[in-house]
Amino acid sequence: MIENLALYFRPKNIQEMCGQKHLCAKNAPFRMLLQKQSISHSIFFGPAGVGKTTLAKIIATQMELPFYEMDATNIKVEEIRKILKTHRNSLAKPLIFIDEVHRLSKTQQEVLLIPMEKREAIIIGASTENPYFTLTSGIRSRSMLFEFFPLEDSDLEEVLKRAKKELDFSIEKEAREYLISSSSGDVRSMLNLLEFTLKITSHVDLQTLKSLRPSALKDGVSSSDTHYDLISAMIKSVRGSDVDAGLYYLARLIDGGESADFIARRLVILASEDIGNANPNALNLANSSLQSVSKIGFPEARIILSQTLIYLACSPKSNSAYMAINEAQKYIKESRALKIPKYLTKLGAKDYKYPHSFGGWVEQNYLDIDLKFYKSSRIGFEKTLDEWLEKIKYPE
Repeated sequence: MIENLALYFRPKNIQEMCGQKHLCAKNAPFRMLLQKQSISHSIFFGPAGVGKTTLAKIIATQMELPFYEMDATNIKVEEIRKILKTHRNSLAKPLIFIDEVHRLSKTQQEVLLIPMEKREAIIIGASTENPYFTLTSGIRSRSMLFEFFPLEDSDLEEVLKRAKKELDFSIEKEAREYLISSSSGDVRSMLNLLEFTLKITSHVDLQTLKSLRPSALKDGVSSSDTHYDLISAMIKSVRGSDVDAGLYYLARLIDGGESADFIARRLVILASEDIGNANPNALNLANSSLQSVSKIGFPEARIILSQTLIYLACSPKSNSAYMAINEAQKYIKESRALKIPKYLTKLGAKDYKYPHSFGGWVEQNYLDIDLKFYKSSRIGFEKTLDEWLEKIKYPE
């Protein structure tokens, strides 16, 4: 019996990679960069068991680079400095792979900046968290960001076929389906379950599998209830002010193992995009919810998410702020840049009319031409803002 099936069946080259076709297909830009030996600092982010570490090792092999695998939970700055010193004068710079890179402290991240800038090594970090929220801007700006997705059932089926060719076992149809579906796109999990089942019996049946894994893994929603469809349905229900439908989809997301942070971030976006200044406090509550669930986590985070969702669903809706910035950006892309009036610059500051010197407002052009991007919905607090603006410009 082969020990550690996940390691034994780990792909040795990019052709053997299962899933991640957006990175590994023949015409994928990432694969083309690898063929040209041009992979630089990168952050691989996505769920566990989908090939992040494997692809990093394939890069090191194909580019013939010394490979160092480290874990951010116990990494020491001196270790990195020692590696860099060892390879300082060598032609082949080391590839330093840091798993759980989001767990690096800001100080540890800053230590990497100069070596990254000077290309003293290729740094590849792997994370199950979104790097836009967990890594410093310095790390992100020096790295390419590549998202990894849960493997499809068909990808896991291919791996299982490879295992059957090399291992002496039989498997019932229901057991095969459960082995694949319950692994939730995590090939390492599937092979680990198979390995321990084969220690018990060479004929894999559903009962044995369920005795070792009573229910499906919940690292995310299943293929039939996709991540994007459920979150889309929740957002659209809240936008449509249907409290109960919103709560239903929220419960489905929680039950499917969706992270509280991800749900909260989507509610923050909704609070600004779909409610905006019709109820400015919606954004405050959503942002507080995001901060709270990141510190508390499930199961209690479900209460915070429920409170926020109900408040957002019941709030007056306006997309005026969303439409306004879209119109402004559209104008910027399609039109020539406008000249800034001289009295708004440092050189012409002496001609600038300071509104506070005129009771809070004074008539003055801030653009060369008259543009109109913002259209108030006059819903909720937006109506109050309209009245404030009217009183500012035309006091009684």
